[in-house]
Amino acid sequence: MFPGSDTGSLAGAPAATAVFTTVLTEGPVSRVSLARRLGLSSAAVTKAARPLIELGYLRELAATERTGPGAGRPASPLVVRADREFFIGVKITADELIGVVCDLRAQVRASARRPLTDPSVEAVLAEVGRLADGLLAAFAGDRSRVRRLGLALSGDVDRSTGLVRYSPFLHWRDVPLGQRAAQVTGFSVTVENDVKALTAAEHWFGEGVGAESFALVTVGTGIGCGLVVNGRLVSGSYGVAGEIGHLAVDATGPDCHCGGRGCVESIAGTDAIVAQSRQRTGRHDLTIDEAVALARGGDEQVRAVFTRAGTAIGCGIAAVANLVGPTRIVVSGEGLAAYDLFDTHIRTSFERQAFGAAARCPLSIRPLPFEEWARGAAAVSIQSLVLP
Repeated sequence: MFPGSDTGSLAGAPAATAVFTTVLTEGPVSRVSLARRLGLSSAAVTKAARPLIELGYLRELAATERTGPGAGRPASPLVVRADREFFIGVKITADELIGVVCDLRAQVRASARRPLTDPSVEAVLAEVGRLADGLLAAFAGDRSRVRRLGLALSGDVDRSTGLVRYSPFLHWRDVPLGQRAAQVTGFSVTVENDVKALTAAEHWFGEGVGAESFALVTVGTGIGCGLVVNGRLVSGSYGVAGEIGHLAVDATGPDCHCGGRGCVESIAGTDAIVAQSRQRTGRHDLTIDEAVALARGGDEQVRAVFTRAGTAIGCGIAAVANLVGPTRIVVSGEGLAAYDLFDTHIRTSFERQAFGAAARCPLSIRPLPFEEWARGAAAVSIQSLVLP
């Protein structure tokens, strides 16, 4: 029996999950194409699709193609009904909440932001509740179909339990965020590391659609990486797979907040760039925007900071290419506002450290606003509806 969303998940038989996921991420798709792609019989596809159509999650488009030469009636492609269900996604930073309402295709229908002045768990949860209320007030769709909330934040997150083991920028340890957010908001809640959430959105609804393997590297306050291998997002046994920000690239480098030394993040994260720029200029109130302006203006001391950062990032990306061998690597994050200052150094370092053919892996540069990270949180919530 294929459950309805009222049971908490659409996950049913493997064939039904495969059919729905394929139509959701790649649709419209005809039954014939689904059978061919998934290795199923036409009868199995029809059986899997029927309850999804009855529940209103899929619908048939008008017939557009014939199944083969001399075949009978044209095929009727299946497509997801995007307005069947809606999802709230929230990206939590150290000083702001960014929220969106997305439909089932992860298309943003409403967005809003709220400042955070208190990073305590209680204060953040209260603001999440207010943000959700504001989003629903601005949302023009059927509010009764908004039943799920996705939260994304930096740090070590156990997606399966909603536990935030460690979030360095919020100074949280062992916070049962999923459980507490559900109590505050009344929604079914998913919690994920923000980079992995953004990767999930790219995997199902962005550049990663159809790719068996790809990596998403983020440059900003932290240096993160999400990995998709064999079509699945990789978390690892301890939930921290892909943490290239804490890959040591300089044994004599600065100490990192993680307790390590010479990590990519301790050299190339925004705070690290600011700290090094302040040290080199003697300007102890220097901001990242001012550091960028100095570097672009020709200040060699500050330019050297960005050169070092680019070299460290390139080493980290090369490690991903060498270990995983992705089809493509997407580079994003708020740090890309200064990408012109370390673009060449990232690529030079990557090509030098990548082994053999791995150096040919294309790097795709995609600056993304924080609303896209919030969309990633919604995408994880969508996945929780679909996947067992």
